[in-house]
Amino acid sequence: MPETPPQLPPSVRILQLATAGWMSQAVSAAAELGIADALSEGPRTATEIAAAVGAHAPTLYRLLRATSDIGLFEEREGQVFALTPVGEALRSDTPGSMRNFAVWVGLPAERNTWTDLVRSVRTGEPAFEKVHGQSVWDHIRDRPEVFQVFDRAMTEASRQIIAPVVAAYDFSSFGTVVDVGGGRGALLAAVLAANPGVRGVLFDQPDVIAEAGQPLKEAGVADRAELVPGDFFASVPAGGDAYLLSNIIHDWDDDSSERILGRIVEVLPPGGRVLLVEALLPSGLQPLLNVKLMDLDMLLLCDGRQRTEDEFAALLAGAGLRLTRVVPGGHCSVVEAVRA
Repeated sequence: MPETPPQLPPSVRILQLATAGWMSQAVSAAAELGIADALSEGPRTATEIAAAVGAHAPTLYRLLRATSDIGLFEEREGQVFALTPVGEALRSDTPGSMRNFAVWVGLPAERNTWTDLVRSVRTGEPAFEKVHGQSVWDHIRDRPEVFQVFDRAMTEASRQIIAPVVAAYDFSSFGTVVDVGGGRGALLAAVLAANPGVRGVLFDQPDVIAEAGQPLKEAGVADRAELVPGDFFASVPAGGDAYLLSNIIHDWDDDSSERILGRIVEVLPPGGRVLLVEALLPSGLQPLLNVKLMDLDMLLLCDGRQRTEDEFAALLAGAGLRLTRVVPGGHCSVVEAVRA
């Protein structure tokens, strides 16, 4: 039988956990510098990498050796470094790239907000506005360089959930799917590509819609999709058989979420469906660390939250809807609802 690895002393484990933020910031710095792109054609010395990314070579070496020990790169003799399979995901040009998400986590907009976690836990209030002086949405809107990173980060994160969700849930029975808060249209493009008989409506803020639609064109489904600007707190487009909201409701507290869902109920036809794509918290005691940490992040950023199935059922009921089923789709699930 294989030997059981020795357990770390509790003090050492606490040290690892308490300094995990250092690791996160090192990953973010490597992403922002573009080190993985500089290594895309093969191993290079630290000096060569520094010249390629515009960094101070001796200091870059210190970052490279630290991030090699956590698996981003492989250090070889002579201060030569190569990409690992994990490091490949920090390249800008790979399908599974998470470079911008890693950069976002290290920006002051995200990282500094977490410094106020204790106050949020004591008060139940979000931290972002206390730390930065304005809401997260206003902060991002007023800083184009932050918005670009955030937008790309959310696009990268959404790519990780699109294929499993589209494979898990049958959209083929709908005539028209309205993607509410659908961003640039990546999820809607995948839904339409997998279901040739379905039409789509991409609905989001006017400034988002002005830049949206490229995924629909790339998927060859733009002729079956309409782009509509608006505000989901005011109204949503009528005419849909299904209203799809992917990681939208987790951005908002219960009152705001019910307002959004209420606008959908106003136009939902008989037999229509509301489909919430969300990472569900477990109802019991089972561990699900990423989702539980995401729940804290939603609290800090925007007073949002992840929810259990029972919490979704209660939220939907408050908006005049009835939860019919939850369809697992990888990291996220599709929470399906109809009129109550």
